[in-house]
Amino acid sequence: MSVLVKICGLRTPEALDAALEAGADLVGFVFFPPSPRHVGFEAARTLGERVRPPVRKVAVSVDATDEHLQSCVAALKPDLLQLHGRETPERVGVIRSLFHLPVMKALPVSSRADLIHIHQYAKVVDLMMFDARAPRGATRPGGFGKAFDWRLLQDLDLAVPFMLSGGLDAGNVEEALRVTRADGVDVSSGVESAPGQKDAGKIRAFVRAARAADAKLARTPRPNAPRAIVPGA
Repeated sequence: MSVLVKICGLRTPEALDAALEAGADLVGFVFFPPSPRHVGFEAARTLGERVRPPVRKVAVSVDATDEHLQSCVAALKPDLLQLHGRETPERVGVIRSLFHLPVMKALPVSSRADLIHIHQYAKVVDLMMFDARAPRGATRPGGFGKAFDWRLLQDLDLAVPFMLSGGLDAGNVEEALRVTRADGVDVSSGVESAPGQKDAGKIRAFVRAARAADAKLARTPRPNAPRAIVPGA
């Protein structure tokens, strides 16, 4: 199965259209006010109406309450919930049961110790994401354009598919896929001209580079291909 490509932090029709035209599989909308990529409920509703299958919508939240998640779901009608905070496996399981949607849990990585609990999460999620740990004192968990040591994910024994995030761009996505054999790649700041300002040319270049890398590497398919967890894909 081909690698999944996710363009995250979309806020404008122009940026969304660039992602759709470039051939992204997943488009992400951030519901977290401290982020420069935050999108309000009304804007998310309008943007979400532009998305048609097979492209899938992802609602990104950080330690959200049930009420906030309900508002996100009502506005965007997402195909997937991405939890990017400190949600425990127990909390993830509750959210998955409440909303009856596939869930992706993002975990920050800076050392091998950060992978200790991945198997607990794997029991309650449909998809994992590994992102670079935010700098100390940061007000948000991601979107800083920093990569972590991808070798930490080599030979990862994980029962669910995973996406790679953090510091990716068109210039390094091939190496990232070669090292990790990730099932998908996620980019936000790597396709921006400034925080929160997407660049159509960079979006096109990233998707093109990810597709070319996937074809070149001829990766051995992982079990539980990520497309299987996205309804209708």
